[in-house]
Amino acid sequence: MNTTTFKSALKTGSVLTRELIRSGLWTTFLTVLFILFNGSVDLMSDVWKALPFFIVLYCLFFSTGKEVVSSGMEKWIGSDMLRMLVFPFVLLVLYFFYVLLNHQNPLRGTLALVPYLVIFPVMLFFVRRYRSRQIDWIDFTTFVIFLLLTTFIKVDPSGNLPFTGSDFGSVYKISLILIAVYAFGTIRGLDDIGFVPVLNFKFLWTALWVWFVFYLFVVILGHNIGFIKYIGHESVTNELLYKIGLTLVVTFLNTAIFEELFFRGILLNMLTKRIGQAKTWKIFWLCGLLISIPLALLVGYTLKGGMQWFPALIVTLIFAAAWLIERTGKNGSGVYTALAITSAIFGLVHYHSGAIIYIGFACVAGWAYGYTYIKTKNVFYSAIVHTLVNSSVLIFGLEFVK
Repeated sequence: MNTTTFKSALKTGSVLTRELIRSGLWTTFLTVLFILFNGSVDLMSDVWKALPFFIVLYCLFFSTGKEVVSSGMEKWIGSDMLRMLVFPFVLLVLYFFYVLLNHQNPLRGTLALVPYLVIFPVMLFFVRRYRSRQIDWIDFTTFVIFLLLTTFIKVDPSGNLPFTGSDFGSVYKISLILIAVYAFGTIRGLDDIGFVPVLNFKFLWTALWVWFVFYLFVVILGHNIGFIKYIGHESVTNELLYKIGLTLVVTFLNTAIFEELFFRGILLNMLTKRIGQAKTWKIFWLCGLLISIPLALLVGYTLKGGMQWFPALIVTLIFAAAWLIERTGKNGSGVYTALAITSAIFGLVHYHSGAIIYIGFACVAGWAYGYTYIKTKNVFYSAIVHTLVNSSVLIFGLEFVK
């Protein structure tokens, strides 16, 4: 080993050590919250049983997306398929062992599908990893299949952490998140997903003002059309503060980070790259608009309630905003076209809510989350906005009138 190579390896080792220490600190902080919010004597046996799995999984959660870790894993794997399967295998062992530890059958019903869900995207990307670095239809097809399977196949038990008590995620969902980061980031080479926990006050300020502006819009418009009602809190008690704190943490871990990884870190990221490859955003903008408007009308007019045109109006405004921003040429070509398309998709998939106005607001929320991601290039900060938005009803004492 020559001097240059030795110095490079030493520097990489130093960076890796520093990043792993930071991951350890984030894991320690979350572990303290985990114990505090599950401090009931009746739950302690489940807490101690879950704790080793919690620590290992969240250490991986805070480490896997980091460039030095991802590149190190990629170099170690090389062209060896068996090495590529080590990470998914470790996750599967953790999941099945935790399920067995809680006296559940890991081969019952849909549980038997977990290995397929974990290995499928990794195997596909490994097979084609050397063919093309360009984003193409196979990448989007893999994304759609993986997201649909993980969304519609209900795995029970999912291995809640702890098994009973305040749910700080589940072994199954954390494994899916880690596999998504590993498959799309390390194996496929989408190295700018932004699944990296960093403390950046500029990013935090961006997240806070985006949340404030979005929720001010929702409250003003929602109040005027009778969608939002203020019910308030009788008093600010320790019980209320405890509930708000727990809601913020659980919402971030159970909902926000998962959706932001898939919709912003992967989908928005890939779509922006694909439009950039085409070197023209107008055809994507037009196709996105022509597909989204009929879908928005279909969504609105198949649900009960007034203002059935509302989702279509919001989608139109989002695409109009993207057009105006793209025309200025101040941002990378296609960035806001990709944002408009993903915002429309994100809002319309909330059809399950059954509330027309809610779907329209979800489209705007998709724009807010995506804008935060564009400005920070970090999934964790768009997830912070997502968490604050989802928790605002409780924080401010509001009620949605569906």
